[in-house]
Amino acid sequence: MSVTRDILRAWRAPRAVMRGHLRMGVREDRALAFLMAACLLLFVARWPGAARAAYLDPSVPLNARLAGALLGLLFLAPLIFYALGAVSHLVARLFGGRGSFYSARLALFWSLLAVSPLALVQGLLAGFLGAGVALTTSGVAILVAFLVIWGASLYEAEQDRSAAPA
Repeated sequence: MSVTRDILRAWRAPRAVMRGHLRMGVREDRALAFLMAACLLLFVARWPGAARAAYLDPSVPLNARLAGALLGLLFLAPLIFYALGAVSHLVARLFGGRGSFYSARLALFWSLLAVSPLALVQGLLAGFLGAGVALTTSGVAILVAFLVIWGASLYEAEQDRSAAPA
């Protein structure tokens, strides 16, 4: 099934989508592709807000703002997300999780990719409206959606008895 269909399905049935991804076997390249696609979309979502900020405060040019976002989202964030995936697996093991580091990473990376379209909408709000109630509300909505999808995906990933202990 295509990634875009899976993203739409993840909003209705995140555990079923995660189960399907886990059935495809351990493929670190797929997990990394999910993470990099999510980080790329989150980077693109920053463009409208950065353009607005550069217009309102020309002391920091748009190129500098985008370079900072590029460094943060495409080079540093993946390392942080790999560490967060490992920590989430260790915490899940404390509560009886039987998955693997890979399945916990996949759950996190997939959840980031699943909420990235909502981040694109928030980026448009940042570009058109700037800081305010709408931007804050969309940020909270993204956080809640991410936590719900990640929680359900991680729950499913930690139920996986066939996962390799990697």
